[in-house]
Formats: sequence, structure tokens, C-alpha cells
Amino acid sequence: MWACRLLHAGLSAAPRGRRAQSALTQLRGVLEEELEAIRGAGTWKSERVITSRQGPRIHVEGVSGGILNFCANNYLGLSSHPEVIQAGLQALEEFGAGLSSTRFICGTQSIHKDLEAKIARFHQREDAILYPSCFDANAGLFEALLTPQDAVLSDELNHASIIDGIRLCKAHKYRYRHLDMADLEAKLQEAQKHRLRLVATDGAFSMDGDIAPLQEICHLASRYGALVFVDECHATGFLGATGRGTDELLGVTDQVTIINSTLGKALGGASGGYTTGPEPLVSLLRQRARPYLFSNSLPPAVAGCASKALDLLMESNAIVQSIAAKTQRFRRKMKAAGFTILGANHPICPVMLGDARLASCMADDMLKRGIFVIGFSYPVVPKNKARIRVQISAVHSEEDIDRCVEAFVEVGRLHGALP
Repeated sequence: MWACRLLHAGLSAAPRGRRAQSALTQLRGVLEEELEAIRGAGTWKSERVITSRQGPRIHVEGVSGGILNFCANNYLGLSSHPEVIQAGLQALEEFGAGLSSTRFICGTQSIHKDLEAKIARFHQREDAILYPSCFDANAGLFEALLTPQDAVLSDELNHASIIDGIRLCKAHKYRYRHLDMADLEAKLQEAQKHRLRLVATDGAFSMDGDIAPLQEICHLASRYGALVFVDECHATGFLGATGRGTDELLGVTDQVTIINSTLGKALGGASGGYTTGPEPLVSLLRQRARPYLFSNSLPPAVAGCASKALDLLMESNAIVQSIAAKTQRFRRKMKAAGFTILGANHPICPVMLGDARLASCMADDMLKRGIFVIGFSYPVVPKNKARIRVQISAVHSEEDIDRCVEAFVEVGRLHGALP
């Protein structure tokens, strides 16, 4: 009897195994078809391997010699600053590699509370809360704050993390045309029936390098009783007279209710994000924001690096002035050469090319000439709006910038992008 049972079990297991294998084979077929479509469209994204520290000059696997890096978010050049590195080492030695815990269980150290207080002071807000990334900060904010009684009004070109965060909440959702204040006003009028109205926008838009008209947004928000939220990831540290961001740049610091930003770009470049704003909001996020409640604490070394980066920024605004001058130099020379550059004097300088293959091929040829840049195409940007996004850093020299422009002119002529 037992032998029959074993035989039956073996026979019945075989079809299950074949079905599982068949499902896996089907999955592989579906995935390969999708991957081939990406390759065929010329939008395949390869990852170049850096074998050195992040900085204006790097080493890339498979490429001999040093390379000028013009595509990092290392706006202030602090990713490899000796004082920032030393602060990270000190925090690692004093507080350990990590907490093995979420903040509310046993994962809050004095270094986290000190950094949150420093962020709040820097932005002139009441309180701040740390997350593993700003993507997490955006994922946590809207769901915790807004209910079905409320409304959120979002710029159509907001970052994917804002879009995804808004999708998670149950508020009524309105999308206004990019930087279109007449459309925003129409949406605000329509949203008057809701309890809270929150206007959500990037401060600086990362693909086009343009800046939200915060003066007009705040004026409309005041007129229609709305709150203003700004994602400052591509502004914190270098826009405004002292690097406080677009609210400082445009003189509306006291009119922006909530700021989300990152520690992973200008402020040390490691990782981490945060929300800063009214103290009751931050307290609510500590109770309800799921990415905060269910993620490990920020590693102490990351917190130490970011804290030192803020110290350096608050000591002097010379580094902010440096990146502004270098940005103007690059934009002026590229436009004089005949390239179309989007944006409004932002260190993000999108060199518009249109065709995805052209952007990819030109980026490859720039690397052969010692310049590290990346082509951006669909789905990162809209179809037929491919570009090479150049990013200026305060630690680029004028000679670095001139060399980059010269390489663009040479490659542009080679590929027919310039006459």
C-alpha cells in the first residue's frame, strides 16, 4: 500500500514540476521579448562601472586613463571631500555600521536626532524626519497626510517618486499642465470642495533643468486656501544665495509648507532623504509613514557625512557662487556652438538631440574622448525628446568645462547634430 502511495505521489509530482517549468519558460519568453523591444528601440541603458571615488575625475572600467565626469548629482563636489569622509569614518567608529532596527523599535541614535535638528535649522522649519531615501520620503508623505476628504494638485512632470507617492494616497487627484499657472488656478477652483488642498511640485525639474514658478504657485495657494509642497532634491545645497533651495531663490521660504529633499546629491552624495515642515506633520509621519516605520534607520556613517556637508555649506556660500558661475560658462559656450540647452541657469544642462540612438551614440563617443555623460531617452523622458544631460559641479575647473564643450562640438559634427 505504501509503495503505491509513493508511486502515485511521484507520478502526480511530475506534472506539477513540468507545469512549473513551463511557466518559467513562458516567463523567460515574455521577458526576452520585452528586453529585445528595448534594445530595438535604442533605449537600452547600460551601466558603466566606476573604479574610483566619485568626483570631477574618475576611472571607468575598460577605459584607460582618467575621465572627466559630467553626469553626477555631486553638485557641490562633497562626495569625496576629505572632511565629509572623515566625518563618516568617525560616525562609523562611534556608532557602528548600522542599527539592525527601525527607528521606533531600537534604531534611533543621537546622530539621527542631531541631523534632523540641523536639517530643520538649515531650512528654517520646525522639525524634520529622516528616511532611507527621498523616494521613501515621497512615498510616505501623501498617504499619511491626505484622506479621501482632501485633494492633491500635481505638476504633470513631477518626479516619478512624487507620482508614485500620490498614487498611494486616497485623496482626490488633480494634474495641472507643466508650469501652467492658469491651469493650476482652474484646478484649485475645482478643488475648493475638498477639506485640504495640497499643491505638489518639484522645485527644479531634473530632466529639463527648469524651475517651478514658486512665487505664482504660493500666490495661488494663498488665494485658494491651499498648502504648498516642494521636492527640493535638485535644489538643496546650491540654489538660492545660501543654497537653501528654490524657496530661498524665489523669496517664498515662509510660504512653502512642506519640503522633501535628499542627502544623496549635493549633501554628501551617499543616501538618505527627509521631510521638513510643521512639527505636528513630522510627528504624524513618525506614527504613520510606512517607509519610515518599516525601514531600517539611516546608517550612522551616512548621517555623519550628511551632517558635515551641511556644516560646510552653512559656514560659507562661496561654493554656491562657484557652481553658479561655472553653470553660466557651460551654458553660454554650448549655446554659442549651436546646441539647444533647456533649463533656467540650473546646473542640470540638457543638451537636446531628439533621437534616442543619436543621444546614446554621442554619449559613447564622448566617453572615447574622455568625457563621461549619459544619454536619456524614453521612458525616462518623452519620446522624441532624447538628450544628453550634463551636470555641472562646483569642483569642475573652467578648463574641464571648456574641454567638455570642445568634445561636444567635435562629436556633434561627427554625428550631424551640428553643421
